[in-house]
Amino acid sequence: MGFQFIMPKQVFYGENALSDGGASICALGKKALVVTDPMMVKLGNAKLVTDMLSANGVEFVIFDGITGEPTDKMIDAGLSVYKNEGCDFLVAVGGGSPIDSMKAIAALATSGGSINDYLGKVITVPTPPMVAVPTTSGTGSEATQFTIITNTEKDIKMLLKGAVLMPDIAVVDPAFTMTAPKSVTAATGLDALCHAAEAYTSKKAQPLTDDYALSAIKKIFKYLPVCYNEGDNVNARAQMSQAALEAGIAFNNASVTVIHGMSRPIGALFHVPHGISNAMLLCECFSFVYDGALGRFAAMARAIGAADDNDDDKSAAEKFIAECKKLCDICEIPTLEKYGIDKDEFFSKMDKMAGDAVASGSPANTIKTVEKEDVLTIYKNLWK
Repeated sequence: MGFQFIMPKQVFYGENALSDGGASICALGKKALVVTDPMMVKLGNAKLVTDMLSANGVEFVIFDGITGEPTDKMIDAGLSVYKNEGCDFLVAVGGGSPIDSMKAIAALATSGGSINDYLGKVITVPTPPMVAVPTTSGTGSEATQFTIITNTEKDIKMLLKGAVLMPDIAVVDPAFTMTAPKSVTAATGLDALCHAAEAYTSKKAQPLTDDYALSAIKKIFKYLPVCYNEGDNVNARAQMSQAALEAGIAFNNASVTVIHGMSRPIGALFHVPHGISNAMLLCECFSFVYDGALGRFAAMARAIGAADDNDDDKSAAEKFIAECKKLCDICEIPTLEKYGIDKDEFFSKMDKMAGDAVASGSPANTIKTVEKEDVLTIYKNLWK
């Protein structure tokens, strides 16, 4: 059986990655749209990139209108700046939201229309060149052919895809993650864990994605607690940056499963950050599906040292889920109730959420069959 494997054309990673990749970035065009958010401007992360562009004689304009998880309206605003300023390539500086926004803006720059037009379709028209500079260790968007944009009229998070959405260059420099606060470190780090573990237990897993996924999982369990408690630990930040990249590469090729499918509706309707909603679902989802892939869950437990060959697969798999719970506790992930979500409102919207989750296609990648009724059960179990 043959497999297809997709990655960015170039990846610069580790300390000084931005400097090392500067010449390649500046060769992409004459004027860049720098897609970012106000906090990246305030913290100076955007300036690190624009200084590099200026030093190489490349013009730029900053669009910092990504003020939360991206919506169709933000994309329209960014596209207007791109066109009006005569830009010919794009650079995203930030977490998953600016990177996802860059992809959507780039897609519309050549494909036209509204980003809402592409729900359920594969985007195929080549985009202008794109550079992703992640400032968090988790979303993996720098290494994927996906973007998630909220359709504000329908209140749904749209998963849009196409190989043309893969950034041309990914710059994974731990220096950009040093400013991430504890809450963002936790959310993005656990998002990366979901990416890697879901990719490893997906129907679409393949030998290369297995290698990347297990490598990421081992790093996340070892270094995420360090990053959470010692934000200035450069080595731990570098290891988590690499883990997020590996997890992104893994799920880009093997896809995600039930956690992500169920997480998007929670984010869309209750405005819970993506990584947090993933973490809220992590243990309940895996507790439901692990018996469909005991060997895979057991392998993850053994990879992180939570189990060994003396454990049977079922015991080992249960130990992996227990370690996931411990990691969520270390990172102080709240329950839905503690986050402030009203239980009655949640239950009133649960049927729509379950329908949207199944319609996303992600739960169908789970090795164990997951039906709408199963999704409803898992949602209910979040309130136990």
